[in-house]
Amino acid sequence: MKTHVVVACLAMLGSTGSWSAVNEPIQPIPPIKVSNPALVELGKKLYFDPRLSKSGFISCNSCHNLSMGGSDNLKTSIGHNWQKGPINSPTVLNSSLNVAQFWDGRAKDLKAQAAGPIANPGEMAFTHELAVSLLQSIPGYTAEFKKVFGSDKVDVDRITEAIAAFEETLATPNSRFDKWLKGNKKALSKTELEGYQLFKDSGCVACHNGVAVGGNSFQKMGVVEPYKASSPAEGRVAVTGKDADRFNFKVPTLRNVELTYPYFHDGAADTLSEAVDTMGRVQLGKKFSPEENAKIVAFLKTLTGDQPSFKLPQLPPSADNTPRPTPFEK
Repeated sequence: MKTHVVVACLAMLGSTGSWSAVNEPIQPIPPIKVSNPALVELGKKLYFDPRLSKSGFISCNSCHNLSMGGSDNLKTSIGHNWQKGPINSPTVLNSSLNVAQFWDGRAKDLKAQAAGPIANPGEMAFTHELAVSLLQSIPGYTAEFKKVFGSDKVDVDRITEAIAAFEETLATPNSRFDKWLKGNKKALSKTELEGYQLFKDSGCVACHNGVAVGGNSFQKMGVVEPYKASSPAEGRVAVTGKDADRFNFKVPTLRNVELTYPYFHDGAADTLSEAVDTMGRVQLGKKFSPEENAKIVAFLKTLTGDQPSFKLPQLPPSADNTPRPTPFEK
């Protein structure tokens, strides 16, 4: 992925060596290339299938709703038996660009991440063994597993590989900012460009850079002054055991950020304006004026790209041949 981005950016320089995205701390999202459509299609069905939860009502899409920017717009997500989760649901859009998955980075990639919620008692509350058994009991699924993998064997490794393959397609290219990066100088307004300049001059790009405008590092929340979180989550320390990693969280992507409210790991900021104000204060030691804040927010809204477009899958009927409708989406 990163190699393709570098090549694309260098190509934009052309023979004249004129301005291009290569001179900016943010690069455009490259188009997605699907090498195994059947694997992606299987993963899509599993992503939307609530039968992978104990209640039969919660799917991956419940907390990472693809009609809501890949999140759920809740302060913290709701799991099995209406349990309130401890942390805000990060967007699944462009998640393949992350250095790791989850706020604390405990999963190295999307495949590792996909296994977690199914067996988490506070989320889907199933077990991997039951998930495998259930899918093996559905002829439509075993046929698809055989088509994709060459045998009808169902296991957690294949389940998570398929879900990850689908999630890797959930990129959002062609934002107005990307169009500007590619040379369309009319793609952004004067206010939006001034907001981008403030974003750079204020130091925001130190953490929010690259293709995903974040997602590529872990940083302490509350550098200049302590951040009073409403969540018990303590970040990376839960993975490394090092006290120095306490309150270090994965820097979230800012792609499609206008759609993924509320903000931060505890969902404490309801609006982009509030988020910009808080980040300026606790991370940069800077108080943005209302005008500066509005300009930065205007820039951030230009990062919204093309949302995933596809038909909702028709899920295979259960073993008793009872049709299973596609779960309700917003």
